[in-house]
Amino acid sequence: MDMEEPLRAIAEPRRQQILRLLGDKEMASGEIAGHFNVSRPAISQHLQILKAAGLVSERRLGTRRLYQVRSEALAELKAFLDQFWEGALSSLSEAAEAEQRRLDNDRTSSQ
Repeated sequence: MDMEEPLRAIAEPRRQQILRLLGDKEMASGEIAGHFNVSRPAISQHLQILKAAGLVSERRLGTRRLYQVRSEALAELKAFLDQFWEGALSSLSEAAEAEQRRLDNDRTSSQ
């Protein structure tokens, strides 16, 4: 999965709120819109961006549109972001160990 579109989609705070709201349940677009102080068309636009990014799925039930988080897409996004976190933790660990060695060497040489 190309990560550019999902990253752009979640950069907007309201879309983050929508993803949190959906959590592990399916909700109608009108129900989602009821949680926000903006127009239904604005929420529909956010949902279409999340759908285009592959982060939510849409199911039609009569005239209703039901949305649900695509957990596999979020897992891919998390794995993508984790690689940066793991690299940062590794660098931090290496720096801490190097500092500890320097401190140990300073103590040994001053005795």
